[in-house]
Amino acid sequence: MADSNDPSRHPITAHDVARLAGVSQSAVSRTFTKGASVSPKTRQKVEAAAAALGYRPNQWARSLIKRRSNLIGVVAPSMENPFYSAVLEALSAAFEELGYRVLLFSTANHEDSDPVLEEILGYRVEALVLVSASLSSRFAEECKQTGLPVVLVNRRNDSTSISSVTSDNAQGSMEIAQFLVAGGHRELAYIAGKESSSTSRDREIAFVDALQRLGHPVPQRAVGDYTFEGAMEAVRRLLSSDSPPDGIFCANDIMALGAINVAREEFGLTPGKEISIVGFDDIGLAAWPVFSLTTYVQPVSDMVSRAVGIICAQLENPDTPAIQEVVRGRLIVRKSAKVPDSGVEQGPDCRVWQPQEQA
Repeated sequence: MADSNDPSRHPITAHDVARLAGVSQSAVSRTFTKGASVSPKTRQKVEAAAAALGYRPNQWARSLIKRRSNLIGVVAPSMENPFYSAVLEALSAAFEELGYRVLLFSTANHEDSDPVLEEILGYRVEALVLVSASLSSRFAEECKQTGLPVVLVNRRNDSTSISSVTSDNAQGSMEIAQFLVAGGHRELAYIAGKESSSTSRDREIAFVDALQRLGHPVPQRAVGDYTFEGAMEAVRRLLSSDSPPDGIFCANDIMALGAINVAREEFGLTPGKEISIVGFDDIGLAAWPVFSLTTYVQPVSDMVSRAVGIICAQLENPDTPAIQEVVRGRLIVRKSAKVPDSGVEQGPDCRVWQPQEQA
């Protein structure tokens, strides 16, 4: 056998496998093509020859021949937030069932997603999913002109030409406002995510509007940048003020966990008694007894299913119009917030808040 370190050794090709197996090159191609017809005897000979030579099909070369990459580009922020990990896992599984592979790009170090998108478009992806990432008008127009299907998940775009799938931020934030007011709170606060985030703005607007309809003033406000550390600093400032809040709504669960940590460990407050803290997402950590976080669920499975459906429809027919999907969740009541005397019902697996009809 040739020395693998020999620089003169050429890469093993399908032609080499075919020659060793004593079959045609097309038989080798069929053997490594999912669903293609090939006899068991031929398959055995080809697989044995490929194993002996260390051959692996060149998927990139095959994609150039077929003019299809079977790659779906996914742009996501830092995986420090378990919500994004759950979304990515669900996306990967859903696309894999359809014969696609996910090519992941991170915006963890980029406030502006345009540089990342520039790189993605060089990989011949067949569609693009942006998770909590923005899409500039320039790239929105370029994707539209080239017929590249795009869907935003957990973020919306001002352009109606771009599809999006979000949870019902308005409904969820309204329910949280109702819940906190029903719990007897008087001094409320909102911990915002990133100022550039449409998701955080949508939740804040709905929360403030609902409170005002209920006769409450505009809540205090601080920015936590969607991070544990950012929320801890924000809550320290709020609880050290002359009018500390007795109820806090955080724009995501990671910040709510930071808020619980500061309230309990630094100010001696017991969440669910002296103070109420509510999040938004329902990440796995939220249900841990040490946190027992009351939070509005973002139904990851439903959101991903709809996003994948939109991509498939646009791949099938490029003229499919953009869709803006809104998926409703529910407010799960745990121990981090005071439980109102009424309005909370026991479901099959947890307690949930039933929103009251507004006059």
